[in-house]
Amino acid sequence: MQEFTHRVRESILPLSMASTLPGAFREWRFTERTEDHGRPCETCQLCGQECLRYHFEIGNELTDETLWVGSHCILKFDVAVLKDGMRLSLKDAKRRLIELTNAMQLKSCISALETLAAKEDNRILDGALDYYKRHSKLTPKYANVVFWRLKTNGIDYQPSFFKIELQRQQHIDDLEAMPTGRVHRFWSALTAAQRRKAIELGHAAPTEV
Repeated sequence: MQEFTHRVRESILPLSMASTLPGAFREWRFTERTEDHGRPCETCQLCGQECLRYHFEIGNELTDETLWVGSHCILKFDVAVLKDGMRLSLKDAKRRLIELTNAMQLKSCISALETLAAKEDNRILDGALDYYKRHSKLTPKYANVVFWRLKTNGIDYQPSFFKIELQRQQHIDDLEAMPTGRVHRFWSALTAAQRRKAIELGHAAPTEV
């Protein structure tokens, strides 16, 4: 713990006016700038945590210094997150950071779908891209084809970032009628509740997800 505190102190105090951690952190705020590095390869410039995919920029209002950090540090050290000039509560700040993370994940999914659609002249893939842009979800039928073709084309994507539409009865019926091997193609994108539903419909969970 002392080593962790020392690392944070060495990172933040030289860039701040205050000489104590509580005083220093009052000078900093989240700038609303984010960065998706595409894979967990970066380090938090505040605490030194490694293997971060997402960076969030914080800035010092007095010194104009900036640091790229993980969202956990923003919440842990109570760095100000603002909306319309007002500081958000910790609960609302966490919700805002989650919203931004979800937005980066959505952008990543759309980018993978756009790359796929550009590689293949396929109306289904074009339809899936359009559907995802409008609904931020894939139907089971679209998911089956998309995940199959993404893997076939060697396109980098994160299955768990995708969301599957399973509210309408038609989509539930499509999932039930689908061979289990095809359901397994997008099993990692299903929520825990959706996986239970798939099992209720007669699909066995894959041995490896």
